[in-house]
Amino acid sequence: MKKSPCIFLATILMSTTAFAQIKPIPLYPNGIPNSKATPATYVEKNDKEWVTGVSVPTITPYLPAHGYSSGTAVIIFPGGSYAGLSMDNEGASVAKAFNKIGVAAFVVKYRLPSDDIMVDKTIGPLQDAQQAMIMIRGRAGTYGVKPDQIGIIGFSAGGHVASTLGTHFDKVLVPNPDNISVRPDFMLLLYPVITMGSRTHAVSRENLLGTNPPQTLIDEYSNEKQVDANTPPTFLAQAADDKVVPIQNSLMFFDALLTFKVKAEMHIFQAGGHGFGIDNTTTKDKWIDWAKNWLEQNKFL
Repeated sequence: MKKSPCIFLATILMSTTAFAQIKPIPLYPNGIPNSKATPATYVEKNDKEWVTGVSVPTITPYLPAHGYSSGTAVIIFPGGSYAGLSMDNEGASVAKAFNKIGVAAFVVKYRLPSDDIMVDKTIGPLQDAQQAMIMIRGRAGTYGVKPDQIGIIGFSAGGHVASTLGTHFDKVLVPNPDNISVRPDFMLLLYPVITMGSRTHAVSRENLLGTNPPQTLIDEYSNEKQVDANTPPTFLAQAADDKVVPIQNSLMFFDALLTFKVKAEMHIFQAGGHGFGIDNTTTKDKWIDWAKNWLEQNKFL
């Protein structure tokens, strides 16, 4: 069937706004800090969606088509209970959605806390998050990104990685010879693990902190307790019926942001459970539309 001029034009426009993916880049080209020799039994397993056994962290850029970039970037931390990484549902799919609104996206395959490959497993994910920020901010011009418009997004345990980066940026745990700021300009947190206290996700806490962590460590990584006036503006979204990560995680973080007068917006879906990624199929509402409006309101987009 012969295509009409309108359909042909729409096809061209869709193709010009397609995302561009670059191959994964090692986070640490000059040696991975806080690492031990990787045992032969510690092997990365990757079936596209679910990745485990990460010993060599990477970051994968997804860039908007030429001429469609806003200059804003988001660094993405997939979730997975600190046991694995949901690299498609909470990684690549999210990156492609952000590309469609002109935002460059960078998916981090970070190390999962493990005594087998790390000297101190509690700081490993945070180190990789800080290194990702240093790399993207340091190469902002290469990617067509504005260095003061680089935010982060995290899902579930990846939300804990992101909120840790957003509240622990004063102490840099990786080499940083150029003294690049690791503070995100904004945070997007989706059904995030926030606290290590009584409302935590127990599996995530045990994987990160161990079976019986001291109270000092629990407090250090209970990120609702680490918020201050310098915490980046934050957008949160979660479903009220989340049976995996209690919604109190988002509520406590939002309350802490209000206490310190940090710009914040929170959306609570009536339903959707946990792990819905880019699309909560129980509703016509799309959190990325809300996030886009919020970014525009705060002049990040």
